[in-house]
Amino acid sequence: MVFSVCVTAQEKNALKLWYKQPAKIWEQALPIGNGRLGAMVFGNAQTERIQINEESLWGGRAKNTNNPDARKYLDTVRQLIFANKIDDAYDLAQQHLLATPPTVRPYQHFMNLFIKYGDKDEITNYQRELNIINGVATTSYTRNGKGFTEKVFSSAVDNVLVVRIESKTPSGINCRLQLERAVDATVKAQNKNIILTGMIRDTTTKQMGIGGDNMKFCGILKAINKGGTITTKENELVVRGASTLTLYLNATTDYDAEKMDLNRGINVLASCSKGINAVEKKEYAAVFKAHLTEHQAMMNRMSLSLGDEEKNNIPTDERLLAVKNGQQDKALEALFFQYGRYLLMGCSRGPAQLPANLQGIWCHQFFPKWRCDFHTNINLQMNYWPAELCNLSETTKPLLHFIDKIRKNGRVSAKEIYGSDGWVIHHNTSAFGETSIQDGAFAGMYPIATGWMSLHEWEHYLFTGDKKFLSEKGYPIMKEGAVLLKNILVKSPEGYMVIAPSYSPENSFLHPVTGKPTRMTYGVTMDVEILQEFFTACIKASEILNTDEAFRNSLKEVLKQMPPLKVNSYGGIQEWIQDYKEFEPGHRHISHLFGLYPGTTISEQTPALFEAAKQTLNHRLSNGGGHTGWSRAWIINYYARLMDGDSAHEHLQMLLRKSTLENLFDDHPPFQIDGNFGSTAGIAEMLVQSHTGIIQLLPALPKVWNDGEVKGICARGGFVLDLKWKDGKLQTGKVTSRNGGLCKMAYKGKQISIATQKGESYDITKQLL
Repeated sequence: MVFSVCVTAQEKNALKLWYKQPAKIWEQALPIGNGRLGAMVFGNAQTERIQINEESLWGGRAKNTNNPDARKYLDTVRQLIFANKIDDAYDLAQQHLLATPPTVRPYQHFMNLFIKYGDKDEITNYQRELNIINGVATTSYTRNGKGFTEKVFSSAVDNVLVVRIESKTPSGINCRLQLERAVDATVKAQNKNIILTGMIRDTTTKQMGIGGDNMKFCGILKAINKGGTITTKENELVVRGASTLTLYLNATTDYDAEKMDLNRGINVLASCSKGINAVEKKEYAAVFKAHLTEHQAMMNRMSLSLGDEEKNNIPTDERLLAVKNGQQDKALEALFFQYGRYLLMGCSRGPAQLPANLQGIWCHQFFPKWRCDFHTNINLQMNYWPAELCNLSETTKPLLHFIDKIRKNGRVSAKEIYGSDGWVIHHNTSAFGETSIQDGAFAGMYPIATGWMSLHEWEHYLFTGDKKFLSEKGYPIMKEGAVLLKNILVKSPEGYMVIAPSYSPENSFLHPVTGKPTRMTYGVTMDVEILQEFFTACIKASEILNTDEAFRNSLKEVLKQMPPLKVNSYGGIQEWIQDYKEFEPGHRHISHLFGLYPGTTISEQTPALFEAAKQTLNHRLSNGGGHTGWSRAWIINYYARLMDGDSAHEHLQMLLRKSTLENLFDDHPPFQIDGNFGSTAGIAEMLVQSHTGIIQLLPALPKVWNDGEVKGICARGGFVLDLKWKDGKLQTGKVTSRNGGLCKMAYKGKQISIATQKGESYDITKQLL
């Protein structure tokens, strides 16, 4: 490989994943996405496979799945729980509270593009890469002595997937093009197009209910050649003697994001063709340039340098293997951080209307693990932890839209299950916005998700300062959720206001009477922490907007009646209403530390709880905790909030060593994208924190990151920071104010305040050092 003499190889490779061989399995392929339309690029020079997804292709359709008996039996379930008759309570809840049917249908793989060249060709000088700054997956090689390049990107500007194949010699491209989907689809080729159409035909199952003909879909490939010919043979296109080949692909469904349902008024063929027809009128160079401009503008808002840049010369899989074998690679950690930002852009920006699911938008199965759905007991929320902090605020738009639209179903569930005003969501949903009690009475009894999801509205306001958003969207959503949660609180035997039934995801305790493992109880610590965080946010929002004084005061009264956070027998945070013995002391969920992160109720300002949080982590980890990717990512954030940079970094290393695939996807196992997003947020938390109202600079800097620089990291209040440090000490700092206002910052015990003006930047070096 030869580069310009003014740019070193390691600089060229700085923000690339690159490999010397094609992907053999899906988990080695490289992801691209524009928010709505994604693909996994294998980079095979003989039979290339590009696996394609579209965000809205889900099984099922909208329906009311609330159990009609729920409201009638809810109080009885509560009374049985308070009487310690947990088995009876569970059986009754399972029969009369659980959704009908009890499980949502899955997100699905859309189609494959195959580019077949010839299995007997001689391939040399091979390299494939993903440039995350450009958003382009490139495969380059020599075939039978002739050079070829394939570039693949998903344009948010033109809302299509683009494949560009170039031959370095005239008339060098000879291949066959095929679109394939194994079920529910037909394919035809005509006029340099391949058209795949179909309808999901769901099967009837006990868990997912009655099947039938549901979502319609269409995928189109348009081939444009320079030189040579393109002919049709059966259901494929045959390319002969082309010098360049440009493929535009689109995929659409008849899903309506406003209705959260199918819309038979949508002609999927016409909708798909419209996108193709628009882009084919443009020159490829213009399409490529527009993509680069849009993508780079977002990615380049933030940079991170930690050292070890010379290792960028080593293929990514070899670097990861070295880390798994105990070596350090700080440049890989910086790449991993930026890769999380790249993935969030790829599955939640621009054309996207749905939030990132368990795998973002990248899924190669028809029945993926956990249905690749939206889990709201940690996973969906974790997907958006880095969004505001890492200067990608607009990626929250699909999430905030989803929360807004799901309220319609949530209001129905609030009435039919709880007899309450407001809106509710439990622990699991899909593109159709189910808000019923899903997946069993243990997991499904999770109305506190309403508060956790609503807190994303508040965080968006805190980072952006957008008062119009708070007034028109954020606060109304928050208030409606708070009405529901306030109304469903009941008095416990101890005299506290609690949620019942309740559970601490997804952990079990040994019941003190029966000795059996169980999850169903009341007033778990996570509930209390979320209610404290959420009701406090609602109170602050109403004060900012000068509205709802009576409701605000009622929330203050409820806060006084909640159970206090307690320290348990081993010195940690007590997880349940009583100090029960854990069934799985090393459980992957550490939900009762919500108040530490992403919440704010456990901090240095609450020293006893702060110390107990440390003991909680020690206890979980000493018993085998943190063994899934997303769980390890949450632990990184916990230690960052505990100001323990070395431990946070240790768990970043553990995540890379034990829970990261060759393409740097997080491995639950299987692949689950929240670990990527959670770890990106954790790295940012190590560098800047602002949850206490004071911006802490380098609060959890590990010793190994002795020299480094971060630019474009965001803090609450609308502040953007550039920091540089050497030998573990801050060297230079700059803050830019997006909104104006007072900026409070602290570094190593020294605190300053700056009265900022909107759009102005301030050198903070002298004041803090």
